[in-house]
Amino acid sequence: MDFLKKDKYDMDDLVRIVKKLRSPDGCPWDKVQTHQSIRRDFIEEVYEAVEAIDECDPEHLREELGDVLFQVVFHCEIESENSNFDLSDIVDEVSRKMIIRHPHVFGDVEVEDTDEVLSNWDAIKMQTHSQKKVSETLRSVSKTLPSLMRAEKLVKKSGRGGVKLSDQDEAFELIQKDLDILKKVCRDKDQDKYSESLGRLLMSIAGLSVMMETDGEHSLYDACERYIGRFERYERIAADRGIDIQGSDTDVTNLLWKEI
Repeated sequence: MDFLKKDKYDMDDLVRIVKKLRSPDGCPWDKVQTHQSIRRDFIEEVYEAVEAIDECDPEHLREELGDVLFQVVFHCEIESENSNFDLSDIVDEVSRKMIIRHPHVFGDVEVEDTDEVLSNWDAIKMQTHSQKKVSETLRSVSKTLPSLMRAEKLVKKSGRGGVKLSDQDEAFELIQKDLDILKKVCRDKDQDKYSESLGRLLMSIAGLSVMMETDGEHSLYDACERYIGRFERYERIAADRGIDIQGSDTDVTNLLWKEI
């Protein structure tokens, strides 16, 4: 295998490496994997790449993007073995898709702003996917997305289909209405309706997030980080006062929590 001693590897080498790993005399683990068995690995690699983006760490991002790329080539090789498609088919298809969906770059269509770009993108996507109804575009949003991200994407797409909140006041009224319903469900101890009511409230909050042009998923991410920091301060205060937060009275620990 002459390519083992190369100074720098390219895409063709990566394909050859994966083929070798999957070959009869390759790696015992790699050659028995299926799309389903490494599905979770793909998800984890993508999340790790996103984490590297959040860290603004180019070296870490380079490494994680490599892991994502390996997953892509690996899944592609599985299909190539079944004579369904290979990497060149993927490259060809996505290249054609980008050219078709950017007529303002590769054609003679003129656009004024990013909103018009997105509008054209959706229209072209509906046409190429033979979608005639906005509901069909909603169904096409991946169910495996984090739910808040999926909710915001659904709100955006339905908005382009003419269904959207008119202003912030209407958004807050909808949130208050759903919150009142949730309170009633809790008072009535109606466990069957609790999950549904909570979901409606979260969906309304996603609608407000879209209206405010914020990234709700990232906002919640930042809130989680602040929550952890707050809990760390809570632990430090408890330790300074000699309080065992796991063994103390709940009222005592609640008072500590309120202090921060």
